[in-house]
Amino acid sequence: MYRVCFVCTGNICRSPMAESVFRSHVADAGLSDLVEIDSAGTGGWHEGDGADPRTAAVLEAAGYEPGHRARQFRASWFAGLDLVIALDAGHLRDLRALAPTPEDAAKVRLLRSYDPAAPATQTDVPDPYYGPLAGFEECLHLVEAASPGLLAAVREAVKEHTP
Repeated sequence: MYRVCFVCTGNICRSPMAESVFRSHVADAGLSDLVEIDSAGTGGWHEGDGADPRTAAVLEAAGYEPGHRARQFRASWFAGLDLVIALDAGHLRDLRALAPTPEDAAKVRLLRSYDPAAPATQTDVPDPYYGPLAGFEECLHLVEAASPGLLAAVREAVKEHTP
């Protein structure tokens, strides 16, 4: 099983959105039996909470499953993960600092690095939490734009891991 974890700050907006969207892409590609997807936050403020209602509304409107419970990312999880996807540069920095080994730090990547149309200077998926619904819609757009590239990378990695 190839394991991917999406990480944002509180695990109620960006990372659960990325988790839902990517899970749909993986299912559509017929890889659900080979790829496990989840999400977490760098902080534990919202542990046990569902996704922000605006996240759920945007996901449902786009046809995605919004089911989710927030949790905090733990350093011990690196050992069981193949890929850790940070939603912004701050998460990338925090996760790499948390990684117990250089090999674990190398598992951390920015989501937008998988979007070939993303400008190199715009690597973050902006946090929509304190803004209007439009910010959540923009977040979904950025996640969807990066998902095909991420799927291609995961598909290739799964081929390497599968006998």
